[in-house]
Amino acid sequence: MTATHTPPTDALLSLRDVRVTFRTADGVITPVDGVSFDIARGETLALVGESGCGKSLTALTILRLIDAPGRIEAGSRILFEGRDVLTLPDKELRSIRGRQAAMIFQEPMTALNPVYSAGEQIAEVVRTHTKASRSEAWTRAVAMLGAVGISSPDIRAKQFPHQLSGGMRQRVMIAMALVLGPSLLIADEPTTALVVTIQAQLLDLLREAQQARGASMLLITHDLGVVAESAQRVAVMYAGQIVEEAPVTALFAAPQHPYTEGLMAAMPRAGSRRERLTTIPGTVPPPGAWPLACRFADRCAYAWSRCTIEAPPLHQLGHGRTSRCHLVEEPARRVAAQATAGAAS
Repeated sequence: MTATHTPPTDALLSLRDVRVTFRTADGVITPVDGVSFDIARGETLALVGESGCGKSLTALTILRLIDAPGRIEAGSRILFEGRDVLTLPDKELRSIRGRQAAMIFQEPMTALNPVYSAGEQIAEVVRTHTKASRSEAWTRAVAMLGAVGISSPDIRAKQFPHQLSGGMRQRVMIAMALVLGPSLLIADEPTTALVVTIQAQLLDLLREAQQARGASMLLITHDLGVVAESAQRVAVMYAGQIVEEAPVTALFAAPQHPYTEGLMAAMPRAGSRRERLTTIPGTVPPPGAWPLACRFADRCAYAWSRCTIEAPPLHQLGHGRTSRCHLVEEPARRVAAQATAGAAS
């Protein structure tokens, strides 16, 4: 059965058929192409996939942060607390950004303003959305830096981004996102380029802050290990489309889309004796070069003639699962291919 797109009544955030286009010298490209998903109150949804799949662009679209020549196409719907973000006047949209929905960007060195101190940037968020005085906003900023695990927050608040380590800069970004207690956190690769111990600390911090506030979170990552520890559901994105969605435990137990299967096989595993990690052959094609049929076909071990002439719909599998793959209708092909591969190994 093909998946339907009716938003559930308990969803905090619902995306429906979201499309983003860019006009280029070679024509119009669509790097986000018909994306739909929901996030319930208090839930963490992980959005995963390789670089170039459209994850970060999807996140920016939620808060209408797409700049020209990008365009969110007519027919797209982004419902937050029941209101369509794409139809809100600018004043109402600004009241949502930062106060009700906040984003933690991938690279804090470019997201933070280099000419303002850490404390000033957090305090500015407070003053923009509340009637707090300068001193009150500063006090809240210092307290928030302490809450995200920065020692001597009164001193660090006066320092500029270049004076802070990568881990501290990311904590400042988290403090800015949390200071007003938003109901939705959007975390775009929040631990990229940090050492493993700092990654774990920041992920623990995000989970604790989310649980304390009952917030929902969209966690964008390419790391399935992070997904296993942090999310309740996962949406897998490839070449601008959601190709699989499932509860985390179900996805790890039995991935349904070949791309998800490839991502799982490529995960490093503790105690594994493999000398080399498994990889998915090829790379994500750029938006202007997407196949007209299945976009994963040229990298897929199960592909057959149908995959190169017919685009698969997003099939509803039941129990909150979907898969954009013809194998849903012809599962025997997967079994046969796996048996052949097993015999050859």
